Amino acid sequence: MFEFERSEENPILVPNSKIFWESDAVFNGCPVVDKNKIHFLYRAMSATKSSSIGYATSKDGVHFKNRRQFIRPDYEWEKFGCEDPRVTKLDGKYYVFYTALSTHPFSAEGIKVAVAITKNFKKIEKKHLVTPFNAKAMALFPEKINGKMVAILTVDTDKLPSKICLAFFDKEEQIWSKEFWKKWYASIDSHTINLHRSPHDHVEVGAPPIKTKKGWLLFYSHIQNYFSPPATFGIEAALLDLKNPSKILSHTNDPLLVPQEEYEKYGIVPNIAFPSGVFVKRGKVFMYYGAADTVCSLATGQLDDILELLHREKIHMQGLDRFSGNPIIEPNPENAWESKSTFNPGAIYANKKIHIIYRAMSKDNTSVFGYASSVDGLNVTKRLEKPIYIPREDFESKKVPNGNSGCEDPRLTKIGDTIYMLYTAYNGKDHARVALTSISFDNFTKRNWNWKKPILISPPNMDDKDAAIFPKKINGKYAVLHRLGVSIWIDFVDDLNFKKDKWLGGKILMSSRSGPRDSQKIGIAGPPIETEIGWLLIYHGISKRADHHYHLRAALLDLDDPTKVIVRTKYPILDPKTDYEKNGDVPNVVFSNGAVVKNGKLFVYYGGADKVIGVATTKMSTLLKRIVSEKGYA
Repeated sequence: MFEFERSEENPILVPNSKIFWESDAVFNGCPVVDKNKIHFLYRAMSATKSSSIGYATSKDGVHFKNRRQFIRPDYEWEKFGCEDPRVTKLDGKYYVFYTALSTHPFSAEGIKVAVAITKNFKKIEKKHLVTPFNAKAMALFPEKINGKMVAILTVDTDKLPSKICLAFFDKEEQIWSKEFWKKWYASIDSHTINLHRSPHDHVEVGAPPIKTKKGWLLFYSHIQNYFSPPATFGIEAALLDLKNPSKILSHTNDPLLVPQEEYEKYGIVPNIAFPSGVFVKRGKVFMYYGAADTVCSLATGQLDDILELLHREKIHMQGLDRFSGNPIIEPNPENAWESKSTFNPGAIYANKKIHIIYRAMSKDNTSVFGYASSVDGLNVTKRLEKPIYIPREDFESKKVPNGNSGCEDPRLTKIGDTIYMLYTAYNGKDHARVALTSISFDNFTKRNWNWKKPILISPPNMDDKDAAIFPKKINGKYAVLHRLGVSIWIDFVDDLNFKKDKWLGGKILMSSRSGPRDSQKIGIAGPPIETEIGWLLIYHGISKRADHHYHLRAALLDLDDPTKVIVRTKYPILDPKTDYEKNGDVPNVVFSNGAVVKNGKLFVYYGGADKVIGVATTKMSTLLKRIVSEKGYA
């Protein structure tokens, strides 16, 4: 894993107690290179906590001299301070964007972006208030893109949630045009690039983008748990498309640098490392950051190493592609049995059709199974008006009025001429348990729903769910996956009769992990899929975070001995992003019970927010390539 190397001379810029305007703090510095000279602008704070912007020069990027005050409050819109400069040279001018404070006590309405323009750092040619709304951390790209000046900025930094956005200007005057910004803000979502990993995190533009052969390299601040402290300030990176910077090519999923050293942990605001400026010299990245809002610090790393990291992250980001027509199945208010929700589908491919068995819930919270089918895997071509499977045994019949009960989360496996279905049986009173039923392949394809009498196969008095059978015997035994506690278990049985108090058991196959977002518990999606390099197991993970985030990941199991986990993905292959995944009966959920392969393409069917059903796809070869690239992480 790439990490920046801190300069041995850190902090490289410290307050000067003899000079009033920078006596308390100097931090969040930003460099711009002009031939052999480095101009360095930084935020300076006086003993009275008033901020202005200082200037210094350097030849090596480490040692600075000629320090002087450069930007100070001159107008009403900045009378309470000038903070956090970002400087870019474009067409012979230096554009210095900074935060302008117009109210005290500080409030969102009085925190905006301003710009100062200079040709030589000897005098300021122009000064303007830029944004008429709350914003910070604005920077100009160092060259025009498709003939336009382009800026990146953070909007609503003090209203929250923040948004990192792009603005394109036909001419310089638009940068400070109220009319331009009014129209721009009205459609802000179209200008936003999403670098959030969770709604509980905070992002902010760090350094001005730098151009590389692979894309625009952007360093930014990603603050984990911003809304549920303690927060963790980290420096991260993203790669944006050279011709269309609104397109994120890749981004890091872990911090490149977090506060660890004393000068980062202790200061005016402790535990902060905030990226503010960067330049590249002979393939070496010089990253400047504010430490504890008190001093300027420097960390370095090789550009090629950062780009290689982002390339690996790009592979890891390759997941499932949602069907644009999602959701493909929604509740039907005309059918009482599926009027509340339709979700968590199992699936099987037979006779050139994909058959989808889905969980449906009525207004009184009784779960049954409905049926739909698709020829192309995306569009539903048949959906039955009546359920194909309903609660029939005491262990799944409602014991609590209006409480959850019934048959939940079906998973289908075809072995020989029989289709087996494992599902969760729940009566609202006893522990949820795994039930088994089956139907002949002929009856299934003819829609003769002559299901075998279901039996319970998981232990009594234990919550057991998420069970499926492998699609073929292994070493003469049936292999079954199920979930006990927070882990996925595997068991091998001689038969599927489960007589004389015989229950599923076995041993733990995979457990939840600390760190990644499958840290609370995990469970399988559908039955494993056999590939040339291993059993592909898609599984769901649940985070411990406040948003209780359900997402999908993947693992490879050894073909001959599936108790051996070859690799499991570090990052999700599908996580809640769309409205139908984030908002429903249970928010922030994608949950799958089945996937099929058709002509080399993987179709994963899933429930969104326990309300609707969607499908996401990818080439099987693409997914396997990504999984293999993470080998060694298991």
